[in-house]
Amino acid sequence: MLTRVSPDSTVPIYEQILAQVVFAVAAGDLAAGDAVPSVRELALRLLVNANTVSRAYQELERLGVVEARRGVGMFVTDGGPKVCRERRKVLVRDRVRETVREAAAAGLALDELQHLVNDEWPRRNGHAKSAR
Repeated sequence: MLTRVSPDSTVPIYEQILAQVVFAVAAGDLAAGDAVPSVRELALRLLVNANTVSRAYQELERLGVVEARRGVGMFVTDGGPKVCRERRKVLVRDRVRETVREAAAAGLALDELQHLVNDEWPRRNGHAKSAR
């Protein structure tokens, strides 16, 4: 589910964790009823402070993605996948907006940016590089 965080990123670590859980649930890697790693386990795996993981989990709980079951752990809610699919769109749209701003600031034309996306898309989806 969660593979890594980037301490040097401008995105706070708790937000990186939150986004990775959202993407995992939206993609079906974590389904409704599945347990998420404990705060302690995830903190050790990612080498971050447990309070950071706790903050991410609190936000996921506030969004209705996970629920705590006292003495048992945190679990993906029945509505979690739907919430995450919607949230994933928002997160990706925000990232696309930032990329478009950066490309425009760098002087790239729209067709140049589209070529970059068209070249990268097949690589990210397990296909051979597109011909150009």
